[in-house]
Amino acid sequence: MSNIKKLQDIVIQVRRDILRMVHKVNSGHPGGSLGCAEFFVALFYDIMEIKMPFDMNGINQDVFFLSNGHISPVFYSVLSRKGFFPIKELETFRLINSRLQGHPTTHEGLPGIRVASGSLGQGLSVSIGASISKKLNKDSKTVYVLLGDGELQEGQNWEAIMFAAANNVDNLIATVDVNGKQIDGTTDEVLNLGNLKMKFTSFGWEVILLNKGNNISEVIKSLNEAKSKLGNGKPIVILMKTEMGNGVDFMMNTHAWHGIAPNDQQLKIGLKQNPETIGDY
Repeated sequence: MSNIKKLQDIVIQVRRDILRMVHKVNSGHPGGSLGCAEFFVALFYDIMEIKMPFDMNGINQDVFFLSNGHISPVFYSVLSRKGFFPIKELETFRLINSRLQGHPTTHEGLPGIRVASGSLGQGLSVSIGASISKKLNKDSKTVYVLLGDGELQEGQNWEAIMFAAANNVDNLIATVDVNGKQIDGTTDEVLNLGNLKMKFTSFGWEVILLNKGNNISEVIKSLNEAKSKLGNGKPIVILMKTEMGNGVDFMMNTHAWHGIAPNDQQLKIGLKQNPETIGDY
């Protein structure tokens, strides 16, 4: 699917899913989920080559890892709407014995989830391992991973970044959600990350700047640019600037909605700003 209008309609519905999921249980992380809606829809509906039904090994197909697992609402929404599991199951988000836990887990066998995530800093290392595995098995497909910018404050990432370049892991496309916010404030206030472009470049990575991460056309363009650079001896990173809480005006321009749910009135406002497009669950 490459029709931008259809993709934008899916993005709107994904926003609705996110709001309704976290509201129902008064728990979850709507801010970063809303900010990455365009990325997930672009990746799963336009960019990745995937096969159904879900195969945990991911042989001869593209695979994706979510490192910043707290934004599971957007991941679950897109997986369900892409057909990995029933959309109706979104109603079970964060409930006891649900397959849709607050942070993705693998022990319940939820299709689409390849690794438990949410302990920040680990996803890049896992994706590098998967990339090397594909190379060893002569599998030409691509590994994708999404990280948060605050997550880069974890030291394990920089060991992985160094390792990937030193070992020419050139079948990997990492994306960093650069929204400049985390649970305790802005990334500059908590622990300034400095110039990420210069850092990744100095570590030997190919860097692509995506300044409009909430414009689905620009997201698709940057992901395709990244694909064109695969196989050239370097891992690739997209530094994707987004707005936390994008699409819901009272959630934007603040870190406050990193990890709190909307109340009844706020849910109504958020849904009104994102009219139903393809059907709620």
